[in-house]
Amino acid sequence: MAAELYKKPIMFAIVATVVILVGTIVTMFYPMLTPEMHPKLENLKPYNALQLAGKDIYQREGCNNCHTQTVRPLKTEVMRYGEYSKAGEFAYDRPFLWGSKRTGPDLARIGGKYPDAWHYSHFENPRAFFAESNMPAYEWLKNTRLDPVDIEAHLKALGLPYAPADISGLVGKTEMDALVAYMQVIGTSVKQKTEKTGQPAVRETHIPNPLAGDPKAIAAGRELFKTHCAACHGEKGQGGIGPSLVDAMFLYVAGDMPDDDYFEIINNGTQAGDVEDGRAAKGGMPPFGSTLDKNKIWSIVSHIRAMQGK
Repeated sequence: MAAELYKKPIMFAIVATVVILVGTIVTMFYPMLTPEMHPKLENLKPYNALQLAGKDIYQREGCNNCHTQTVRPLKTEVMRYGEYSKAGEFAYDRPFLWGSKRTGPDLARIGGKYPDAWHYSHFENPRAFFAESNMPAYEWLKNTRLDPVDIEAHLKALGLPYAPADISGLVGKTEMDALVAYMQVIGTSVKQKTEKTGQPAVRETHIPNPLAGDPKAIAAGRELFKTHCAACHGEKGQGGIGPSLVDAMFLYVAGDMPDDDYFEIINNGTQAGDVEDGRAAKGGMPPFGSTLDKNKIWSIVSHIRAMQGK
């Protein structure tokens, strides 16, 4: 029968096309319709009205042209940005905003990394935080009110759950509020491996600062502080978005702590619930260990001590 089929080119072409189509449907299209191909992480929640409005603004302003939202499973990427991206964390993203160009840093793990006040100030004036940034200022967003009717239509179109209270809660909210809300939810469904657990502990021994009192280290630390720390803690360490570094408090408790505690916080950042020598952090400080080497961090500690008169 095969020999007869080979003698009929038109019939052969039809049969071959049917076989290829059946194989394609079975191996590609059918699996795409099964639940297994559309996983959702356990901690993933649908966008609420304010977050979805922020996502729309993020897309409208073309933020995905300069920022990606996907961390590849490479050691260098994970060290810099955090846990690599999972398919299940994008179940409610329509469209996906993965991006393909990193003029600015990846934002896949930006949620909860900084406090809200940091984002508001950063959107208003990016160069106050990163002097060489070419990111536009978005101060005008705080003067533009959201349209609850338009946002409700988007929620309906995407099939996302909402209640009348969610829509009424948008009254008086600005596009800046929405964008910050979106920033704070990106990537939060993935648990970071750097998260710390355990009971408060107090170390019996501490590592001294090898650059303590070194004039060159203090000078280098001053410049590093200006670049990486001043936007949150003030140029003279007086505080602002972050706490003061020159008062009598440390991690919201009266009394100072050793230099290596400063080092660890700069190196590792803080998350709510982190404990340093029995004192609980509120979170909101990013880690600098992947961008600054040990000597630079010790230099910053030396500069802070100089500001404190120590």
